[in-house]
Amino acid sequence: MTTESGAIGLVETQRAVLFDEASPLVLSSGRELSPVEVAYETYGTLSAERDNVVVICHALTGDANAAGHHGDPDRRGWWDNIVGPGRPVDTDRFFVVCPNLLGGCQGTTGPSSIDPRTGKAYGLRFPAITVRDLVTVHRKLLSHLGVERPLAVLGGSLGGMQALQWALDFPSEVQGAALVCSTARLTAQNIAFSAVAREAIMRDPDFNGGDFYGEEKGPALGLALARMTAHITYLSEEAMRQKFGRRRQDPAAPGANPDEPESDFDVDFEVESYLRHQGSTFLDRFDANTYLYFSRMMDRFDPFSEPEVFEHLKDLKTKFLLVSFDSDWRFDSNHSRDIQRQLARAGIPVSFREIESPWGHDSFLLEIPDYHRTVAAFFDNLWRERQS
Repeated sequence: MTTESGAIGLVETQRAVLFDEASPLVLSSGRELSPVEVAYETYGTLSAERDNVVVICHALTGDANAAGHHGDPDRRGWWDNIVGPGRPVDTDRFFVVCPNLLGGCQGTTGPSSIDPRTGKAYGLRFPAITVRDLVTVHRKLLSHLGVERPLAVLGGSLGGMQALQWALDFPSEVQGAALVCSTARLTAQNIAFSAVAREAIMRDPDFNGGDFYGEEKGPALGLALARMTAHITYLSEEAMRQKFGRRRQDPAAPGANPDEPESDFDVDFEVESYLRHQGSTFLDRFDANTYLYFSRMMDRFDPFSEPEVFEHLKDLKTKFLLVSFDSDWRFDSNHSRDIQRQLARAGIPVSFREIESPWGHDSFLLEIPDYHRTVAAFFDNLWRERQS
């Protein structure tokens, strides 16, 4: 790994087989899965005591490349503005590990991987997975790297759900957990949007019951529509107003003739063009089955409903940072407040901050000064505690 002008430079995705036939991954369902390979990246230097590890957990459509680049400095990792030398997650202090999630499609075993029993891609024969299963694989990766426990776990959206699950299941293992625009339980509206996205994929005539690998065509239309639908929920109304307003692609184009039947349903407004672009580019980097598995996994996440969770809370030593954005309507601030209430009942230290931003759910990916200062302060405190 190299650094350039205060940012992380060229990085390489690494891979490790963490579970095999002799020692398979036992999922929450009781099913076994092997082999399990994980793609991951690391940034910074591991301390001699191996106690400066920060795990980055990515969101639904993320991957292992959180920071730096793979050869093109203009195409940087999805959280490059928050991870790096002197940045809120300071790689001059911390050794950062970012794995691609179990069930993913960017190097970690998932539905597009080959099932050794059949020699074909798993497709929908891949077993159901939970957020707890993701954490199991993350912890195994740390063990592979010779790390017993992380200093902190950080994630946005689905990433925050992983951080929460980790702290609840292993109450003395993680010193700090930072959850950004995340949730402990999806609302009916959240589930409804995901249901529409899944329907778009599964009703695509080329979905073929999930067995589209190696075929001439796959569910490109359905996956693009799923991405377009989801992307609307990632932006606020104000963000769309500022970005697009009611601007048309061709301002000089004539308006509709009220005396003629409407015949032009192609892209007319800039926001339509933007959504179509988002759907199209998504096809190059994501798998339709992974989208199904991850979105359903999020629907079912509800850790505070488990009876034993409050027993675990008695022993929980983790310090929490919860960050929300006032324009995020996908996971609005009430989601973070609910987590705060649940943890506060057990006397667990929780810092909660709602940040002003017009950019909606996607704010967690952006360089917003108050947000970055809040995250930096949390990690500064963890660092000072480690030093004392």
